[in-house]
Amino acid sequence: MQKLTMADLAAESVEMLPSRETLVLDWNTALIAASNTSVALNAGTWFSSANSTAVQLISVHQS
Repeated sequence: MQKLTMADLAAESVEMLPSRETLVLDWNTALIAASNTSVALNAGTWFSSANSTAVQLISVHQS
């Protein structure tokens, strides 16, 4: 990478950007829903165990 010199800076120019009326009503939303479900059943048995695996879901809708 080259160093920036004063001559490089002097050669730069700027200009005004046009107004952006479209940004006045800019609305950005993100709807997020998260779910973590798990079910285990252990009924009518003695000295047993029940295992369950969780299912995770995250849904994002951005407009």
